[in-house]
Amino acid sequence: MFPIRDFWRRHKRKILITAGVLGSGYFLYRQYDYYSRRLHDIQRELDNEREADELIKAQIQAHFENIQRIADTTTLPHAIQHLHSRIEEDLDLSHLTERLMMGKGQPNTLTLAEKLDLWENLKILSFTKMVISLWAITVLSLYIRVQVNILGRHMYIDTARGLGSSHLLEEADLIDRDDQQKFLAISDFLCNYGLNALIPKLQVAVGEVLKRKQLRDVFNTTVLRETTTQIIKIFMSTGSPHHWLDYLMPGDNQSSITDTLSTDDDAVAPNFNKFDQLMMETRAVLLSAEFGNIVEKSLEVGVDGLMEEMEASLAGSSSKASGIPLARLVPRVAQMGLLLLEDPIKSRFIQMIRGIPEVEIFFTLLYANMPAS
Repeated sequence: MFPIRDFWRRHKRKILITAGVLGSGYFLYRQYDYYSRRLHDIQRELDNEREADELIKAQIQAHFENIQRIADTTTLPHAIQHLHSRIEEDLDLSHLTERLMMGKGQPNTLTLAEKLDLWENLKILSFTKMVISLWAITVLSLYIRVQVNILGRHMYIDTARGLGSSHLLEEADLIDRDDQQKFLAISDFLCNYGLNALIPKLQVAVGEVLKRKQLRDVFNTTVLRETTTQIIKIFMSTGSPHHWLDYLMPGDNQSSITDTLSTDDDAVAPNFNKFDQLMMETRAVLLSAEFGNIVEKSLEVGVDGLMEEMEASLAGSSSKASGIPLARLVPRVAQMGLLLLEDPIKSRFIQMIRGIPEVEIFFTLLYANMPAS
């Protein structure tokens, strides 16, 4: 017994220090083990969250590509086919050409004044037909891409919510199929309503430019380019800065028109909040300076494409370089308008607009930076 007491007395300090060290070591080990497990759990949560985000991105891309495909193969072709029919109907030139042909075969049926008046109307309407086709297909294709991006963004939100992302979404209403269809159906507004006001406005701009052009004046592609560009500039600069938007989509106070444009006459949307939001976002994009810039750039590229088509139609002609009288050019101008409205899936003109770098950058940024609902 005494040796133990002597051992304790002699080594008490060492034993207490050793016990303290061992206790501290065990405590530190427990702390380290706790924090190691906690760090592992956090890392696992981050990995799961990263995987979820990657899954969301993949789902978003799939959603967006699907709706882009639908727009390219269904929405845009339908809108342009409808546009083709309306322009052909509203700017029908056959009654003018028939009267001129009749006057040519029967010289005494028309007076000189009547012939000049018919030619003047044919000149104005032919250029109106070409320029309105150019303007409409350019702006309409851009407008539908805006729709696709906005709808794609909302589908992004809905998909992320469905996957339970913790940081992508807050409270927001899901967009239902009826609102999607109703929103995409607005692409028909130009054909159903906008053209009624657009044609006379553009016709005024055409008349303003062509009043100085005589039928005997010689036109080559350079003169035609300048004339077409001037018509577009006068039209776009007449009225309020965004007056052209009224031809493309209904205003805030035209809800009855949007109801009429719905693709399902029997469907009644449960609420209009989401649709109204889609329309508000679309209008905000179209009113932006950035969109105005790409419209301007796209119209410039459109005029270039139009001149290439005109040069191709004059290929092999001795008049290609020197030009031809305006009277001989008028029928080609009228025909060119309809060529622009051919199948958009195969249209080189549409591909030219899509390939503009500024346009691609604009829509990439639009989709990436659009705020969540």
